[in-house]
Amino acid sequence: MRDVTIAKSEFVPDQRAVSKLQDFQEDPELFRYCKLPQILKYVECFTGPNIMAMHTMLINKPPDAGKKTSRHPMHQDLHYFPFRPADRIVCAWTAMENVDRNNGCLVVQPGTHKETLKEHDYPEWEGGVNKMYHGIRDYRSHHPRLHLVMEKGDTVFFHPLLIHGSGMNKTQGFRKAISCHYASADCYYIDVTGTTQENIGNEIKELALQKYDLDIKFQFNPSCLHNLTCLSFTIPQPSAQYSLLSAKAFLSWPPAIKLLPDELCIASLI
Repeated sequence: MRDVTIAKSEFVPDQRAVSKLQDFQEDPELFRYCKLPQILKYVECFTGPNIMAMHTMLINKPPDAGKKTSRHPMHQDLHYFPFRPADRIVCAWTAMENVDRNNGCLVVQPGTHKETLKEHDYPEWEGGVNKMYHGIRDYRSHHPRLHLVMEKGDTVFFHPLLIHGSGMNKTQGFRKAISCHYASADCYYIDVTGTTQENIGNEIKELALQKYDLDIKFQFNPSCLHNLTCLSFTIPQPSAQYSLLSAKAFLSWPPAIKLLPDELCIASLI
């Protein structure tokens, strides 16, 4: 994925052009992160012992190009996930370098995980918004915000209903982080027809058709995660763009995993 402002300008086709790498489970080097014992021992507290890695992401937040498009609107991750229950899903988010308010650290609203899933849509921002960066519709909240200033290797775990986002990267460097959303294998898929979650599903299918000529069709099956029926889906051949992101040359790897103090994890989870 590319920052919308960078994508509309002239850029060099290397790491500076790519702001996010999704679903890296086929890359054994990157996927090592998801299997780290230091991570899984905390994940199991929420998912139970039968764990599935549902969504992986490497974030390469670019310096803001002057349109504030490097920020991420306040949102709930559950908006992107058509499975439940929410209390058996958890995100591990690890800073790969020091992050603070200058380079766009995470900002969370502790306690909002006790609320329901809100309707999401693209915010009406003057400078535009990145593809798939949905935010809470008509967002207003009385909850205080907490900015997560983290050192390299610090890891925070949070609930999929927790309202969070990130600010602009006001530095000249890239802010790298790596994350994985885990779920219990006993979770089940739900029918999102008629909800704003249906919009994100349609957008993903449209993007797959546009970029890779893939016509993805899924059959809803309200069963366990591993029983989802895929009617048709063809995996494209890797491109040079992806190979740029799958080597140690791109990353300072592996990060030295450190866990934030328990009180911060508790503030984000319980």
